[in-house]
Amino acid sequence: MGDDRDMEDRKIAALKKAAEYLSEGNVPRAEKVISEDYRFEAVEGHGRHYTAAQAMEQFFRDGFIDRYSGKRLVNPGMLRVLSEKMPKQFPYHPHWKMGECHVAYWEYQPTVDHIDPVARGGEDSPENWVTTSMMNNAAKGVFTLEQLGWTLKPRGDINEWDGLSGYFVAIVKEEPSLLEVGKIKEWYKATKKMLDTI
Repeated sequence: MGDDRDMEDRKIAALKKAAEYLSEGNVPRAEKVISEDYRFEAVEGHGRHYTAAQAMEQFFRDGFIDRYSGKRLVNPGMLRVLSEKMPKQFPYHPHWKMGECHVAYWEYQPTVDHIDPVARGGEDSPENWVTTSMMNNAAKGVFTLEQLGWTLKPRGDINEWDGLSGYFVAIVKEEPSLLEVGKIKEWYKATKKMLDTI
């Protein structure tokens, strides 16, 4: 913790010193301070590549828990079923437009996030993946947990909370025409495969 504080103090000191030089009109000195004490380091990001099946494996591994907040999440297929069955009460928009899409998609749909951001050189691999809500994924952006003051919460127990996956599969089995809708088929196959393993 002390090392983090020292690093933070050095960064702020560099910015303050650069601001002082700029206020004096001395751009070269400001550039020198930044170059020496808070240098820009370009990082080549790796791509993000995971399938619905891999995402579902992650959701099950984390027990449908948002690892940043500890909040329970809901199988994305179940959310789409709710929208199909109750479009007025639970509207869906393909681009999640806030005025046209139920806020539950932001609050409770799980997504895979990279603990160490890919844009900062983090690996796109299961060791660097974590389940979070779309809202927290958007809030985290390209920042590290340390920068945000966030910590990883414990994984959930899939036997205690399955993100309504059992309901999702049962409803689709009763009404197979739902498989013709958007991503429902993809999420159904991935969910069924995971449920068969527990």
